[in-house]
Amino acid sequence: MTTATAAAKPRARKRKRVDSDGLQPSPYRFATAWKNGDVLTRLSLFIFGLGDLARKQIVKGLAFLVSEVLIILYLVEKGNTYLSKLTTLGTAKQTKVKVNGFWVYQAGDNSVVILLYGVMSLFVLILLVLLATLSLRSAYKAQVAIQNGNRPNTILQDLRSLFDQNAHVGLMFLPTLGIVVFTILPLVFMISMAFTSYDQNHTVLFSWVGLKNFGKVFSTGGGDVNASLFFSVLAWTLIWAFFATFLNFFLGMFMAMIIERKTIKGKAFWRACFSMSIAVPQFVSLLVMHTMLQRDGAINRLLESWGWISSPLPWLSNANWARVTVIVINLWVGIPYTIMQITGILQNVPSELYEAAEIDGANWWQRFCNVTMPYIFFVLTPYLITTFTGNVNNFNVIYLLTGGEPTPVGASAGKTDLLITWLYKLTVDKNNYNLGAVIGIMTFIVLAVVSLLTYRNSGSYKNEEGFR
Repeated sequence: MTTATAAAKPRARKRKRVDSDGLQPSPYRFATAWKNGDVLTRLSLFIFGLGDLARKQIVKGLAFLVSEVLIILYLVEKGNTYLSKLTTLGTAKQTKVKVNGFWVYQAGDNSVVILLYGVMSLFVLILLVLLATLSLRSAYKAQVAIQNGNRPNTILQDLRSLFDQNAHVGLMFLPTLGIVVFTILPLVFMISMAFTSYDQNHTVLFSWVGLKNFGKVFSTGGGDVNASLFFSVLAWTLIWAFFATFLNFFLGMFMAMIIERKTIKGKAFWRACFSMSIAVPQFVSLLVMHTMLQRDGAINRLLESWGWISSPLPWLSNANWARVTVIVINLWVGIPYTIMQITGILQNVPSELYEAAEIDGANWWQRFCNVTMPYIFFVLTPYLITTFTGNVNNFNVIYLLTGGEPTPVGASAGKTDLLITWLYKLTVDKNNYNLGAVIGIMTFIVLAVVSLLTYRNSGSYKNEEGFR
């Protein structure tokens, strides 16, 4: 071993650990606070705010203590009841007894309420643990300040820090709270339904059934849901999303490029014409088109009066016709949005890229393939992914235009049903909430896999610094 290597080794051992972003880790982390904290600091993990109160941080200490008391009161009064029943989702059925010659109904357990409040109580327990760690870290921070001969921060200083060095905490608190309350909590509640017997035969009292509902979805038997029907709807959903996304994108791109040509006059007029369809509410357009495409609707009558057809065309009554029809109608609805998107990008393509291509002798097609198209894809890949996701969940176009029809006899899904419209029918029309939850989970898995794989292999992800 050389002298230089031997000298470098001790320095490597003394190097402080850093976070993945290259910054020094916070000295007030939970493990550090518990290891180095005094008795008051450690007791703050169980009696919130004790360390702050002992070190004259009255407002902060009282806030922690009041929060703990309120959470414990909730858990004792209500949360404990729902948490104890969460394992069974309730067993007491509604009964009736005769009192003074009259029948009196005594309510039993409601599994939906137990599941909802049980999940909420679990989130409250997680909040209690989070507040406990914050209380410990706050007490340790005050302890360190006093040990260093400084005065702990007042409540006003802590509030000011939320707009200065801790601005990220202040700005992200309300959005994070909203995501937890309005997204994560309902999502956990919905996912939980997939493991229960909550269907049309068990609307009040149901129980956990494990993976039984997933077995129904992938079974080869009959019923409202089976593997054949699921994969048929899934295949059509992906086909629909692909054509609805990329036909809109490419046709809208070419229309935008035509309007943007130097030889085209009245660019603002043409853009305004395409924007008119955006100004009309989408559901109004779809309902009008639904009426016009009926067998005795305006379109068939007009074509018959012109002598182009001898009998009404099955726009919405034939499976293949209906699928093509919804894709074409979606083009009419969606292309104007793409034109607006592409127009802004075309006006911002760096001119030096075109100049370099012209110097190299590239023709218009080579400039399009090597400059325009790569630049548009670089900018719009995240937009395409979100558009594809939106089309997988495009409830309005399918439900308002065809209602999922035509539907084979005995099937719960029609030939134009997407996973999202099928989920709606299973829950709202048939009250099979457990199977609907399974379909929702499978939809999420499909979208997550497609979106992550596509985005991670795109230039927008691999080259965030800029277009090359």
